[in-house]
Amino acid sequence: MHDLDELTAFDAVMQSGNLTRSATRLGLSKSTLSRRISQLEARLGYPLLRRQSNRLLPTEAGALFHGYCQRILELARQSRAALEELHHEISGELVIDAHVALTRPWISQLLHDFMARHQRIDMTLKTHERFHASAESTAIHVTLGPVMEEHLRCEQLTLLRCGIYAHPDYLARYGRPRQPDELFDHHWIDLLGDAEGGLPLRHSNGAQFLFQPPRSRLRLDQHMLQADAIARGQGLGIMPCWLAERRERAHPGDLELCLPEWQLPALPVFLLYAHGHQAGKVSALLDFLRRHLPVEWNSEPASPLSVAS
Repeated sequence: MHDLDELTAFDAVMQSGNLTRSATRLGLSKSTLSRRISQLEARLGYPLLRRQSNRLLPTEAGALFHGYCQRILELARQSRAALEELHHEISGELVIDAHVALTRPWISQLLHDFMARHQRIDMTLKTHERFHASAESTAIHVTLGPVMEEHLRCEQLTLLRCGIYAHPDYLARYGRPRQPDELFDHHWIDLLGDAEGGLPLRHSNGAQFLFQPPRSRLRLDQHMLQADAIARGQGLGIMPCWLAERRERAHPGDLELCLPEWQLPALPVFLLYAHGHQAGKVSALLDFLRRHLPVEWNSEPASPLSVAS
C-alpha cells in the first residue's frame, strides 16, 4: 500500500524539478519533502530521481512509476470527491424496513412525500411483523414493540398506549367486563402469543392485576388481521390505541375500549440504523421520519373511542 503523502511529494518534484520550490508549494520543509521521497524509494527498492546541475530528473524507474503515481493520486482525489458528494447529496437507493402495523397508517405516505422532495432518491420498502436485522444491515428499521439489538443504533421515537378492544355486538352478547378477573369469561384474539407471559394491568388508583389470557382459538400474526377479527366480533384483543382510533374513524362503531381505567404496558416504537457516520441521504430520511411523527403520538387522545361501561 502506497503512502499518499510520499506520492504527492514525488509528483510535486517531478513537476517542478526543484526540491525547494516543491516544498514551498506543498507547505513543507525541504527536509520533510526529501525524507518522504527517500522513504518512497526505500519502499519501492529503486532510485526515482537523479540530480543534474540544479535540477532533479527522473531515473528510468522514476519515469515509469510517475505515470502510476499520477493515476493513484487521481483515484484518491476522485474517491474523496465521491465521498464528499455522498455526504451532501441526497440521491441513490434507500431501504426502509418497517413494522407492518406502522406501514399503511404512517410510513407509506411519508415515503411518497420524501421522494417528492428528493427526485433522485429510489426507495425500497420492506415490512416485518417480527424484527430481525443482521449486523451488516444498511437499512433504516422502524419497529413496534421491545427489541434486543446490540449491533444497530437504537432510538426510541415514542411509547404507544394499548387497550383491550371488542366489537359492540360481541359485548352485547357476552357482557362487558367491569373488572380484570371478568376477562377470563371471554374469547381471546391472540397476536401470536404476545400475552403468553401474562398481561399486567394497572388501575388509575394504583391497584395491579396480572391477567393470564385463556387459550385462543384464533392466533394471528398481523395487527391488521387481529383488528379485523375483533371487529367481526370474534372476541377481545389488545391493540395500540392509536391504531384502534384510526380504524374507528374509518369504520365507526367497529371497536369499543374495555376497562378504560386499567392501563396496559405501552409499546415502544424504535428507529434503528447503523452506527457511525451516515451518508447524506440516510441522515435526510432519519430527520424526515423524526419530524413527521403522527400528531397523535405527541399527546393523549382527547376522547378514547366509545367506552364499554
